[in-house]
Amino acid sequence: MAAALASLDAMAQAELVRKGELQPLTLVEAAIERIEQLNPTLNAVITPLFDKARAQALSPDLPHGPFRGVPLLLKDLGCHSAGDPYHEGMQFLKNLGWVAPADTYMAAKLRAAGFIFLGKTNTPELGTLPTTEPVAYGPCRNPWDTTRSPGGSSGGSAAAVASGMVPVAHANDGGGSIRIPASACGVVGLKPSRGRVSWGPEYGELWQGLAIEHVVSRSVRDTAAVLDVVAGAMPGDPYCAPPPIRPFVQEVGANPGRLRIGCLTRAPGGETTLHPDCVAAVRDVARLLASLGHEVEEAYPPALDRSHERFSHMWTLLTSAVAAALAHWERQTGKTIRHEDVEPHNWIMAEIGRRRTAVRYIEAIQWLQADARRIAQWWEAGFALLLTPTLAEPPPPLGQFVSTPADPLAAARRGEVLCPFTVPFNVTGQPAISLPLYWNADGLPIGVQLVAAYGREDLLIRVASQLEQARPWAGRRPAVHAEQRER
Repeated sequence: MAAALASLDAMAQAELVRKGELQPLTLVEAAIERIEQLNPTLNAVITPLFDKARAQALSPDLPHGPFRGVPLLLKDLGCHSAGDPYHEGMQFLKNLGWVAPADTYMAAKLRAAGFIFLGKTNTPELGTLPTTEPVAYGPCRNPWDTTRSPGGSSGGSAAAVASGMVPVAHANDGGGSIRIPASACGVVGLKPSRGRVSWGPEYGELWQGLAIEHVVSRSVRDTAAVLDVVAGAMPGDPYCAPPPIRPFVQEVGANPGRLRIGCLTRAPGGETTLHPDCVAAVRDVARLLASLGHEVEEAYPPALDRSHERFSHMWTLLTSAVAAALAHWERQTGKTIRHEDVEPHNWIMAEIGRRRTAVRYIEAIQWLQADARRIAQWWEAGFALLLTPTLAEPPPPLGQFVSTPADPLAAARRGEVLCPFTVPFNVTGQPAISLPLYWNADGLPIGVQLVAAYGREDLLIRVASQLEQARPWAGRRPAVHAEQRER
């Protein structure tokens, strides 16, 4: 039963409960069995909440939402749940045994939809790297090749979904942290528009508007249906994305019409050489889009090429955010955080952030807002979508994102090389999705990214659904998967 359920997406599992064919506890026990079977290999789940999950599954108060009884994992960063351990990948918080006092708005919405939280997934410390190898919990491994990174910072969530532990898992994205692991693990990863999902009640925004909450999943319809659940403004939000005309799940299978799509097969600014597999993936999907009736041409926003300036100003925001995060945890815990409590790259980022002046911080925000307007103009000029690789290379081997006291920024430099296509759209706030449409000769997933104009998740979902129907990926299984182990 556990292996059989591993092949079903969240909507299919919810349908079994809705029809009375399965009880929520059956789904929960099957997912627990899969986690216990696979996690010793992958290290995707760092905090099991199994007893709580069983109790929720049996409770008469379990909400009758659209995902009643479906098991879900929360990334241990961002969306925290009341009474559960919450460590943000930090040894400091792990040592203190820190527990979140309350649900975030997103956690509350997921509960109201009927999801049952099974545990927390592995994440790099403070979510600042595109891999998942924290000192606190050790590396998470890619289920397609356990010597390789699952990406980050939502690497534990993506590995859990790809391996069949759960159909969907919470994730968030401040520079690609939904799309990067979605590409590396061969799952669906949609970064919604800025302001689509609330960060409240604790925060109005994180990383100065660069970061956004959502999930990783195995199907486009799950991605759309969960967005319907978690989207929407909450009291006190500083801004919100325009509401959709109709539920996002209704865009699945809808005809997108004939679209003009730009295609980019080199890194913005030319500062990184793309791996041939990533170029091949984009060209292959460009041909597929053309065969579906779309007009695809080599074109992209010229402003993307200002990558060096963009990174310089983002660095001011990110280092300031890390400094603020450490200050936040000092206030919350009443403890002083010292350099030995933090991984080297985060400590030096905080040190840099503390030295940034308020004037420089405001100047960085203003430059990035102007950058967003420059890039967004391209969509106003007649293009519906931009097609790019998600990453500049296949999933990299573990151990490449290592910082030391002698070279504390080595990991950050390595990350900049890997992720030239994801970061710009955190700056613009546009929705972007990574889709698992291509595998290389080594059997590794190579994601492709589609980017729409601000607020147009509906269009992304229509085209993603069209591509999913034209080239289904649901049957592909990594080497480490519940069904493979069952055999």
